[in-house]
Amino acid sequence: MQDYKKKTIKVAVTGNAGSGKTSVCNILKKMGAQVVFSDVIAREVVSPGTPAYKNIINFFGKGVLKENGFLNRKMLRSIIANDDSARKTLEKIVHPEIIKFIQLKMNKAEKDVKRFVFVEIPLLFELCLEYLFDLVITVSADYELRIERLMCRDKVSRYDAESLFSLQMPEEEKIKRAELVIKNNGSIEQLIKSVEVLYSELIRKYEKSIESA
Repeated sequence: MQDYKKKTIKVAVTGNAGSGKTSVCNILKKMGAQVVFSDVIAREVVSPGTPAYKNIINFFGKGVLKENGFLNRKMLRSIIANDDSARKTLEKIVHPEIIKFIQLKMNKAEKDVKRFVFVEIPLLFELCLEYLFDLVITVSADYELRIERLMCRDKVSRYDAESLFSLQMPEEEKIKRAELVIKNNGSIEQLIKSVEVLYSELIRKYEKSIESA
C-alpha cells in the first residue's frame, strides 16, 4: 500500500466487464467521494467535433454514426470485437485522449485539496497506467455472473460477451496486482456495505498517516 502522506490519494478502481466497477464508484460518489468515471470521459472525447471523433470517422466511415450524428458505440464494440486491427486503431485514437482528461481531472482534485480521487478505469493494467495512481482497487465477480450481467446490461449474446472478455486481462491477474479487492457476487446491499467498510478503512489510514507525519 502506498504512502498516505500525500494531500490527495489517487485511487484506480478497475476490474473486468460486469464486475461492478461503476456500481462501486456510484456508491463512493453518494458517500461524498470525488469520483472520475472514465466511461463518461470516453463519451466526451468522441463527441461530435472533437479530434478523436473526426479520426474515427476517417477510419471507420460514417456508417458508425447514429442519425443524430453521435457515434454508435454498440456498433463500434461489435466491429472491434471481431477485428483486432480495427480495435488497435480505435485504441490509438481514443486512449491518449481519455488518459489526458483523467490526468486533468486528478490534477483538479489535487488543486481542490480533495482527500481522495477515485478513477474508474477498466483497462488500467492493459494500458500500463498503474504509475498514475497511489492505490489500486480491483472489483471482482464470478465469471458466469459477469457474463449474465453483461448480456443483460448491453443486450448482447453470450458469444459477444465472451469475445469482450477475451480482450481483457484475466481477472485473477488483476486481483494479484491490486492492493485491495472488492468481491461483488451478492446483492447491492452487500456491495454497499463492502464499499463503506473499505472507504472507512482508507480514511482511517489516511488520517493516521497525517498525524504521524
